[in-house]
Amino acid sequence: MQAVEALIPMVYGELRQMAERSLGSERYETTSATSLVHDLFLQLMKGKRIQWEDRSHFFGIAARIMRQLLVMRARRRNTLKRGGGNPAPLPPVENAVFDAADLLALDMALEKLELLDPEKARLVELRFFGGLTMEETAEATGVSLATAKRHWDFSRRWLFREMSAGAPLP
Repeated sequence: MQAVEALIPMVYGELRQMAERSLGSERYETTSATSLVHDLFLQLMKGKRIQWEDRSHFFGIAARIMRQLLVMRARRRNTLKRGGGNPAPLPPVENAVFDAADLLALDMALEKLELLDPEKARLVELRFFGGLTMEETAEATGVSLATAKRHWDFSRRWLFREMSAGAPLP
């Protein structure tokens, strides 16, 4: 717990930027970036003791927790609305706009990708939920920039196909 408390001032700004990027991708999100970061720290403090290997490992864990928090909130909103619709294809990270139903569809597709290829699923998680650049993602996953780009392209196409499978034909 003391480790997390000591870490907060060092990473708060970067985590807040990650949260702003993540929240910017949702159409109807009312949660602030500050609230998301505080929830993240609460999860880190109440979770089991984690030995972070390095900065990349920490931000990878933070991206995973942010994903879980956003999906949990989307499920809650979706339950309240009982609405939905067909998921949208995965847009580029910079232009991502998702509502709760889309975020849930993305999460389900990511879970399937994780079963097939955990490395590619982690890359998507870092890019989409962590807001990392391609260079940062390559460094965090320990692959070359060219490999990270190939994995990103493959993953986007795979997720598009997976999320579009239930969509009606135009």
